Amino acid sequence: MSPRYPVPIRAVPIRASKNSSESLRAPGYNEAMKNFLSDIKELRRRARKHIEEGAVTEGYQADRATVIKLLNEALATEIVCVLRYKRHFYMAKGIHADPVAQEFLQHAAEEQVHADQIAARIVQLGGEPNFSPEGLATRSHSEYVEGNSLLDMVKEDLVAERVAIDSYSEMIRYLGEKDPTTRRMLEGILAMEEEHADDLSSILATLDPNKAG
Repeated sequence: MSPRYPVPIRAVPIRASKNSSESLRAPGYNEAMKNFLSDIKELRRRARKHIEEGAVTEGYQADRATVIKLLNEALATEIVCVLRYKRHFYMAKGIHADPVAQEFLQHAAEEQVHADQIAARIVQLGGEPNFSPEGLATRSHSEYVEGNSLLDMVKEDLVAERVAIDSYSEMIRYLGEKDPTTRRMLEGILAMEEEHADDLSSILATLDPNKAG
């Protein structure tokens, strides 16, 4: 019996089946795929554009340049208030000075928080917060008045708070539903400014009942 050797396997060419994926492609398949890929590129382009614009989407309805300008004026107003309250804190003198000075200091800290909130929102809207001291007093809605006495300081701070209340009320009415995020932020600040005005009015009544009101 002769030795057995493995029988060589002959390569048989495989013919494409009629059911192959190539044959299943409908007419226009390549064109549809090309359009699909183009759509994806457009979606990515738009997504990148939206990322660069931060919080501002196509649904933003307010005039962004105007809102940023108003917010920079509000930022200047808050900075001036911080500086004025700080000055009054250090310069407060008299028998009632200590508790009033502490009120000044607390208000200064809260106005600084407002300034930070406003600056952050300006950046979210694609703007730049203006912290430049040049023109600060002009941009601010309230004035920087030092006051010669504790009573004068309280009166000037109360005047400034009332100006801020009117300013924020106008901004809130302007924004309406066009920028609800900025409006809600300003509403929170407005509530705090009203509280400040109420505190100062009470202090004024204590210091000089005839000049309260």
